[in-house]
Order: sequence, then structure tokens, then C-alpha cells
Amino acid sequence: MAETKDLSIPEYTKVYGDCMSITTIKIHEETKLELDRLREHPSESYDEVIRKALSIIKTAKKEPRLSKWAIEQIEKSREQVKKGKYLTLEQVEKRFGL
Repeated sequence: MAETKDLSIPEYTKVYGDCMSITTIKIHEETKLELDRLREHPSESYDEVIRKALSIIKTAKKEPRLSKWAIEQIEKSREQVKKGKYLTLEQVEKRFGL
């Protein structure tokens, strides 16, 4: 049986399935534009953007010193994604033999 590798997947990227309830919220247009700017990919949902922001906030409260480093790394990663420097899921699976 193949050994599972811990890829340290952030909490905000976990898939919760189709059975989640959905709600509508009202936000200012300026807030929506900020959420749009935080998207790392055009297909990223607002839910994913908000979950990512909440995860960062929680981490910042729990581990302030680590948080500064983590935020810097996230910003570097976002720049790489914008430049097209990333791997697809298929490429990652192939690289790690999954």
C-alpha cells in the first residue's frame, strides 16, 4: 500500500463537499474589489478568498512572529502565481509519485 505524504495543506484549501449550506451576504462594492484583488486565480471563489484571509488572521493571533514570515511567503507565492510559475495538480502528483 502506498504511503501517504503530508503536504501540509492549509486549512482554507480543504474541500468540504457538496452538502455545505450556502448563504448570501451584502458587502460594499469596495470590499468586493478588495476580494477580487486577493484572488490568486480567476476561478478562485469568494469563499476560498475569505477562508484564506480568516486562516491568516487566526495564525497571526496564535503565532505573531511566524505570521510575519508566513505573510511574506504568501505574498512571494502570489507573485509567482501571477507570473505563471506554479505546478498543476497533475504535475505535483507526478513529482511526488501520488
